[in-house]
Amino acid sequence: MVRYVDFADLVDRMAACAPERAALLVCGEKGEVEAVTWVELAKRVSARAGELASGGGACEAILADGSCECVVEAFAAVRAGYQVALVDATAPNRVLEPLLHSVDADRVWARDEARRRELESSLAPERPPACGSHAVLFFTSGTTSSSKAVVLTDKSLMSSAYNGASLMPLSQDDTLLCVLPLSHVFGFVCGLLWGLSCGAAVALGRGPRHYCDDFALFGPTAVALVPKLLEYAVARGAINDELELVLVGAADCRDDLLEKVRARGIRASLGYGLTETSSGVALSTGDDFHAMTICPEDTVEIAGDGEILVSAPTCLMQGYYRDEEKTAGAVRDGILHTGDKGFLDDEGLLHVEGRLKDVLTLSGGTKVFLPEYEAVVADALGERDVAVVLRDGALTLVCGRLACERDEDEVMEALVPAMGGFAPGSRIGRVMRLGHALPRTAAGDIERWKIQEELEHGNC
Repeated sequence: MVRYVDFADLVDRMAACAPERAALLVCGEKGEVEAVTWVELAKRVSARAGELASGGGACEAILADGSCECVVEAFAAVRAGYQVALVDATAPNRVLEPLLHSVDADRVWARDEARRRELESSLAPERPPACGSHAVLFFTSGTTSSSKAVVLTDKSLMSSAYNGASLMPLSQDDTLLCVLPLSHVFGFVCGLLWGLSCGAAVALGRGPRHYCDDFALFGPTAVALVPKLLEYAVARGAINDELELVLVGAADCRDDLLEKVRARGIRASLGYGLTETSSGVALSTGDDFHAMTICPEDTVEIAGDGEILVSAPTCLMQGYYRDEEKTAGAVRDGILHTGDKGFLDDEGLLHVEGRLKDVLTLSGGTKVFLPEYEAVVADALGERDVAVVLRDGALTLVCGRLACERDEDEVMEALVPAMGGFAPGSRIGRVMRLGHALPRTAAGDIERWKIQEELEHGNC
């Protein structure tokens, strides 16, 4: 494995040693596959970096739409010395504007020129960026708190790609399909840098409308997906015959879904990582999907309460942007306190069990691990759009779409057999309705903090 120092090192060295090899694959105007070679990519990045360097900006927010132009812009902006923030291009402007202000952005990149102008018109940074050159910011999409801007660097991102590729290398004959959002660190590292750092061609997907079609168009041999997208691809029969490897991350994945992939002779692997560690910490490389080998430059320990502690000197974030208090709470003596619960088996393989904040401690001292509890409830009701929270001291079932079909008495009656397996003090005491689908992250995890906010504001 070749280790690249940063984005510039990757682009320049590959352009020098393999100038005519395809770096990126895109869909042309007539629906045909077109290759962007390494030498072409290097020229475009260099030219754009020159334009940016003379533009007078300091922090650029990139609406990461997954296009070739977006990739060029990200590499070029870092090369030009900008602080770069990658944001979700599908989010409405009213959501993006406060995020851009929070990272001191003074310019915006978007393929939609009208949208770029509208967003830039709202920018009026009162201070210079806190990080500057080589800083690449990603916003978390956590289940227990609102988004935080995490300060990474192109160096930490390339180290993360090297870490993952050391456990799961690709070759120059591989094609990695990139369909995950580049505004998410898992998508940026495992959908893009993983392939590029291995010398594989990265096929840039055309967005959600063409998700299934892109498997057929590009014929990838490898793909990184979140569980929700894998489920969709399997259900639609989108998996192409050439596919040899599926890496699933950002959330836990059902074994039966992974087994369906494996039954086709495709290697399936689960990955565990965090935005704060520039993505990957561990990957499953054996028969057990949930027994994960720790990346070579990372160290994992388990605290007394089961919390996963990670030492990742080459990949660890610099901190949460302009938030020393939250940074100090998460990183202590160079160790990231992940907030995740897990254990190491006798072979030193990591097993992730969920979020520690997904554990409720009831007044009697009984602990309820919410993912397992919710799975029991969901099976009893035949409905997955449910969550359990603590409300006024009582375990409360919060329903999404289910609320339109059954009243509270019917729901409680359906739960009676399942509740018999729990102690009296740890059974559902009430049912509340949101009247809409439960809020979830892009990976499909329940955003409990949003549910709690809605309950507290009396919107149920």
